[in-house]
Amino acid sequence: MVVTRWRAVAIGFGITLVLSLVAGFVQQLALLGGVVGGLLGGWAAGYYARSGRISGVWNGFLAGSIGGLVAIGMLSIAGLAVSIAQLSLGGVFATLGVALSLLVLVLFHAIPATVGGLIGGMYPREDVDETSQPVA
Repeated sequence: MVVTRWRAVAIGFGITLVLSLVAGFVQQLALLGGVVGGLLGGWAAGYYARSGRISGVWNGFLAGSIGGLVAIGMLSIAGLAVSIAQLSLGGVFATLGVALSLLVLVLFHAIPATVGGLIGGMYPREDVDETSQPVA
């Protein structure tokens, strides 16, 4: 049974979003940043889900796809703000066209995040019980 752990998805989403935004603003990281961001975010979601490989895959997929959508939205808003500030109607249309075509690239976040979730779900986490008394 697939278990959705929203805390794990939020952790993976945060990692995916931060790395995707860094990749969006740093030209040298543009190609590799989305893949690495999705992979690391999916791994974190799968690891913190603590529910096995299948739930790790699901939580990683959610973290990667939601992170990709939000990153595209934020970068599109930044592009629209620049286009409007420069009073460029062509820039507005170009930004909207690029945003719509980037929705296909959400797969490039979701696929590595799914693989990362599988890898993260393979690691069983053991919580440490803090019920022991300290030694005096």
